[in-house]
Amino acid sequence: MAVNEVGDVVVVKEDETFPCDLVLLSSSREDGTCYVTTASLDGESSHKTYYAVPDTKAFRTDREVESIHATIECEQPQPDLYKFVGRINVYKDTEEPVARPLGSENLLLRGATLKNTHHIYAVAIYTGMETKMALNYQSKSQKRSAVEKSMNAFLIVYLCILISKAVINTVLKYAWQWSPDRDEPWYNHRTENERQRPVVIRAFTDFLAFMVLFNYIIPVSMYVTVEMQKFLGSYFITWDEEMFDEELGEGAQVNTSDLNEELGQVEYVFTDKTGTLTENNMEFIECCVDGNVYVPHAICNGQILSAASSIDMIDSSPGGYRKEHEDLFFRALCLCHTVQVKEEETVDGIKRGFHQGRPTSFYISSSPDEVALVEGMKRLGYTYLRLKDNYMEILNKDDEIERFELLHVLNFDSVRRRMSVIVKSSSGEYLLFCKGADSSIFPRVVSGKVEQVKARVEQNAVEGLRTLCVAFRRLSPDDYQEACLLLTQAKLALQDREQRLAQAYDAIERDFVLLGATAVEDRLQEKAADTIESLHKAGMKVWVLTGDKMETAAATCYASKLFRRSTQILELTKKRTEEQSLHDVMFELSRTVLRQRSVSGLSVDCLDFGLIIDGATLTAVLKSGPEGNYREVFLEVSRNCSAVLCCRMAPLQKAQIVKLIKASKEHPITLAIGDGANDVSMILEAHVGIGIMGKEGRQAARNSDYAIPKFKHLKKMLLVHGHYYYIRIAELVQYFFYKNVCFIFPQFLFQFFCGFSQQPLYDTAYLTLYNISFTSLPILLYSLVEQHVSMDTLRRDPSLYKDITKNSLLRWPVFLYWTCLGVFDAVVFFFGAYFLFDNTTFTSNGQLMTTNTQMMFGNWTFGTLVFTVLVFTVTIKLALDTHHWTWINHFVIWGSLLFYVIFSLLWGGIIWPFLNYQRMYYVFMQMLSSGPAWLSIILLITISLLPDIIKKVLCRAMCPTPTERAQSNRPCLTVEPSSIFMLSQSSSRMSF
Repeated sequence: MAVNEVGDVVVVKEDETFPCDLVLLSSSREDGTCYVTTASLDGESSHKTYYAVPDTKAFRTDREVESIHATIECEQPQPDLYKFVGRINVYKDTEEPVARPLGSENLLLRGATLKNTHHIYAVAIYTGMETKMALNYQSKSQKRSAVEKSMNAFLIVYLCILISKAVINTVLKYAWQWSPDRDEPWYNHRTENERQRPVVIRAFTDFLAFMVLFNYIIPVSMYVTVEMQKFLGSYFITWDEEMFDEELGEGAQVNTSDLNEELGQVEYVFTDKTGTLTENNMEFIECCVDGNVYVPHAICNGQILSAASSIDMIDSSPGGYRKEHEDLFFRALCLCHTVQVKEEETVDGIKRGFHQGRPTSFYISSSPDEVALVEGMKRLGYTYLRLKDNYMEILNKDDEIERFELLHVLNFDSVRRRMSVIVKSSSGEYLLFCKGADSSIFPRVVSGKVEQVKARVEQNAVEGLRTLCVAFRRLSPDDYQEACLLLTQAKLALQDREQRLAQAYDAIERDFVLLGATAVEDRLQEKAADTIESLHKAGMKVWVLTGDKMETAAATCYASKLFRRSTQILELTKKRTEEQSLHDVMFELSRTVLRQRSVSGLSVDCLDFGLIIDGATLTAVLKSGPEGNYREVFLEVSRNCSAVLCCRMAPLQKAQIVKLIKASKEHPITLAIGDGANDVSMILEAHVGIGIMGKEGRQAARNSDYAIPKFKHLKKMLLVHGHYYYIRIAELVQYFFYKNVCFIFPQFLFQFFCGFSQQPLYDTAYLTLYNISFTSLPILLYSLVEQHVSMDTLRRDPSLYKDITKNSLLRWPVFLYWTCLGVFDAVVFFFGAYFLFDNTTFTSNGQLMTTNTQMMFGNWTFGTLVFTVLVFTVTIKLALDTHHWTWINHFVIWGSLLFYVIFSLLWGGIIWPFLNYQRMYYVFMQMLSSGPAWLSIILLITISLLPDIIKKVLCRAMCPTPTERAQSNRPCLTVEPSSIFMLSQSSSRMSF
């Protein structure tokens, strides 16, 4: 039915999307549950279980649902997808209403999809813009690249130049006309009324006329070309076959093309660990029970490898006997989880749950760790079968089915870092099983072989394994009733429910008996270490931001070469700040790095520092205390460290770290990369956000600027694509300003020779087509295919990336050089042509003819000569800057010059009937008919290009950059297939 308002009852069928936020009343399943996918909300593709209200789950028909008499109380709408606090009061006959708590497990969110359930009945609780999906609509902050900011700054300079030119010409015009014998030229056709206007109005009109005359210095077409270059250039990432992943069947994706060049400016890389540096493909390695170690064959996310044909248990104890704790340990891992059992199902076109042609079951969960643990228990003799009617069934090693009634689930959260279940065995015994991080379990343990288990946990953590500890507690009936009362009161609370639940969990989860620990391996991604090493060589600082424990994260950092064995580790952790004050620790670290920096200035050997900080300490650092501003001290310490590991990080803290570095005084360009929903905040905060198409859904990939299949592809994206994008667009920007200065400055000089009468130097057609046709395609193609250094060289020598960082090609000195070069060329064009025609005589029909060239001389001939030299000079200048030649480069560059010549011949060789003037008729042909004109064109082009050539030769000879050395080390002319431009069949390289 259509949802109009809160309180409507909705029927949703399988594979349909929920139209609003709903509270589940009943389901077609007998146990009142339904399965839902929330991929469109949080990227999680796994099926999640939601539960109907116990007092309404028996109402399964339309008539029965209509007979429900109940009221619902809930909190105001809020955007948190995982939080919901409410209460339902169900009225039965004349009895008092029965109050039941409502939580996130009862709330079906708008945008989610019903799966594996025929239909459900639910009541609308939030509709329209009050739904959680609507409240999470958040516009992304506008990201602007450093190149775009430089373009805008340069544009302001040129706008000032434009205004200055107009003001200077206006002032000089009236200064020149101040003499009585000088007036407005007769050919301007000014009327008497115009001449009698007040001077201020006439001056303002002239100022506007000069603005129009010189406005071509503002490169408006540059913005169009830049947008085309970014859009077309982004396809090179998408088309890159080396960034295609066969396993996923996908390649890199570009979600925005505005930041292509920013990939070549990255100074800080912030990366997640799990699923980014590692595969997020959990493999159960071992479990330790009271010091006894059990190692099954390789099991990988539900898929048993062929070698695992039988159970292999390695017991480090002398007798290898099984104790009661071992049985409890295996039962705990079979019961304490949120894993769902699925029969055969088709996922992405692949049938899962088939074994040797027979349908079997398989496990799915939102946590890969839980699947690996349950599969590990299966190989060790204890198989979790299913959850039915609140009874969990397991198959023990004797092939006997054991049933446990699931009474309560104390859900996992990032603060407690543990989860628990309360179950009742078939013998009536109440058991509390708990699993969680060692830091959250050990303080609550009162007995068990703590030292042996702790030693094993620390050893596994050092090896980079993810560890969990398992404990239990027997509950007496009174203890159970007390726990039920605490949980019920907390769940029914409408105010501060989360705090009250946390207090209840804290009171229940105590006095544990330690059973053992598990170790799960999350393997390092292929070439992750090589990628990080290359990023370091490129001058980037890599920070790992993770929620894992310090030991596990540090082991991964060593494996990925973020830390080396020679790296001196500086710790800024809660453990250390408990021993010393934060003030003392901060300034001790500061003295250490500053002392080493002063020493390294005198010695060749420089000590490599690595910093480790945890979330609790970071919170204290970011809060400026009365003892000082620790934020600046932290930045100073981290700035002198080659790598930083931030562990136990919450998602918001990841974004705070990125924001802190962005706002530092250097204002470095930052890049954040991650694969999960918890990485979205830092991806949105960084200058460039990259999402990995991982196993934690696609939310990171959808919210990122770029998405790549694996972490290893980051190397090519930055060192090759980013490098090329930046040098191409930097040349494009500088070249556009240069060629417009060359274009308009002769027009400015011409005003000194025409009485400041706003007479244009060039014909209207030339003014219009200069930026549109004559000079646009060569620079566009250059900005798409230029490779100043080969791909192999960029990959082989990552240090070349340092040559382009900090916006080095668009700094003010470089900009001023291009501008001065344009002014010099414009002066050569104008005065070279001017002195060529300095000796003139009158012909019999009153026209001027030069004595030297025997060529008809007029202002249009003069302007055409200047324009011809201009077009050839700026085009050949780009050809000299081109290092990567393809057939299409030749076609566009020389074709543009040929097009100019053909157009000029046609434009001046035909009397066009639609024009009311024929001032260009035969001008171009007559100019080319003069031999000295040809010589002057060649001479002026050579003189214009000579200073830039000399400057480059001297710079390469005296102080070459690493990039110029790399260019010199390759053959001057090579022919090879072009892998960047798809249309190119072959390429040649020219080094100069």
